[in-house]
Amino acid sequence: MRPLVTGTAVAIALALLTAVAAVAEPPECLPNCTGADLRGADLIGAVLRGAVLRGADLSNSNLYLANLAGADLHGADLSGANLLEAQLAGTDLISADLAYADLAGANLSGADMDTANLAGADLTDADLSGADLWKVNLEGAVLVRTNLAGARLAGADLTDANLADAGLKGVQGCDATGRLPGCSPQ
Repeated sequence: MRPLVTGTAVAIALALLTAVAAVAEPPECLPNCTGADLRGADLIGAVLRGAVLRGADLSNSNLYLANLAGADLHGADLSGANLLEAQLAGTDLISADLAYADLAGANLSGADMDTANLAGADLTDADLSGADLWKVNLEGAVLVRTNLAGARLAGADLTDANLADAGLKGVQGCDATGRLPGCSPQ
């Protein structure tokens, strides 16, 4: 009888599990990384709670499972970043660029995202409850099963956004495109 799993297969599986479980070292500039160039940085699972990353360039960075709760990302460039299942509760993302970022499963509850760019972003299963999304660009964004309960969406651009099964209970304000219940185009 042949073994179901060879020693080589076990070694490969362990190597893959170790790589996934690895937590990245935080950037050396902490606690204040204002304007830092962190393009393409590998920050998987990094703990950056309350960090100041104002105007930082984190485009195409890997922030999978990172904890950025309460961080200051005002005006930061996070375009194309992997923020899958990241913790961003209470984060300042005012005027941040999150175009085409992967925010699936991320916690953005209570985040301040006024005038942020989330065009083409994937927010599937994300929690944006109580978030401030005033005049946010969500054009072409995927908001499937996204929790928007109590979020402020006044003036948001939802053109071509996918809102399938999104939780819209208690959403405040009308979006610019009139896609929210009880709203008409402005």
